Amino acid sequence: MTQTQRTQQTERTQQSEQAERAGQARQSEQAQQAGRTFTNAARRAQIVAAAIDTIAELGYAKASFAKITKRAGLSSPRMISYHFADKDDLMHQIVREVFTAGAEFIGARMAVEETVAAKLRAYLEANLEFLRAHPREMVALTEIGPHVRDADGQPYTSQSTQEPGVRGLEELLTAGQRSGEFRDFDVRALAVMIRGAVDAAAQRLRGEPGLDFDTYTRELVTAFSLATGSR
Repeated sequence: MTQTQRTQQTERTQQSEQAERAGQARQSEQAQQAGRTFTNAARRAQIVAAAIDTIAELGYAKASFAKITKRAGLSSPRMISYHFADKDDLMHQIVREVFTAGAEFIGARMAVEETVAAKLRAYLEANLEFLRAHPREMVALTEIGPHVRDADGQPYTSQSTQEPGVRGLEELLTAGQRSGEFRDFDVRALAVMIRGAVDAAAQRLRGEPGLDFDTYTRELVTAFSLATGSR
């Protein structure tokens, strides 16, 4: 092997080693980044859970960062401020997470049904099941609703923010009429009534007297099966 060939081989070996070290460095950085992302996500989830508990127990007005910090077992409110710009930012995150969890739960239950009548039944049953399984979250949302604004500046308890849910029900009821499963009725009126009946159950999660959710669910399904003329 000539000197030139040995030099070229050495250079190739060095380049290969450099590329390997660079790859290892990238993998290490990616692992560190994944670790930081996981840690941040876990901390945010911890703060959200503590905020929900605090609001459910003390109400929105008394749920200060100091109280949430104590509930979460954190050392300082600054740890909340690191993840959330202010109280409003934290409240929006609670609303997003609870709404998303509810939509995914209800949507999954409806998706396995083949008929529109069965989908409506699943919608009602899943809504009530989710409410019963998440009483703290529902109480927190009730407290938060009048104070937190959407992108249009409307409180989350306003009719405008509830409108997407009503429209979704209108589409479901219209589909039932088209398939011949439902009788002829005003879909807008019935959609508002269905949404109102579900929201009324949420309001009964706090205070006395309480609500027998099994009985309420059964009667709710029966009432709207009769109202739609389900076949």
